[in-house]
Amino acid sequence: VGQKTPNVWGLYDMPGNLWEWCEDWYHTSYTGAPTDGSAWVVPATSARLIRGSSWDSTGVNCRSAFRSFSTPSDAYSDIGFRLTR
Repeated sequence: VGQKTPNVWGLYDMPGNLWEWCEDWYHTSYTGAPTDGSAWVVPATSARLIRGSSWDSTGVNCRSAFRSFSTPSDAYSDIGFRLTR
């Protein structure tokens, strides 16, 4: 951790370690998404948004803008969360 240069927000090593759980529920498009930067939590769907790819993803998908989804009740070795303060 911290072996690379931080991004413009001072964060290190964001993509490529684990898919990161997001507060947002997954939607297939951005139609109806909040425009104020808040999480998209209404309406709730069956899957949560995950971002960033993981250690077993291809390089082309290793970026924070890459998004997918997973059901919160499922457990995988490549999905986690990042602790921040």
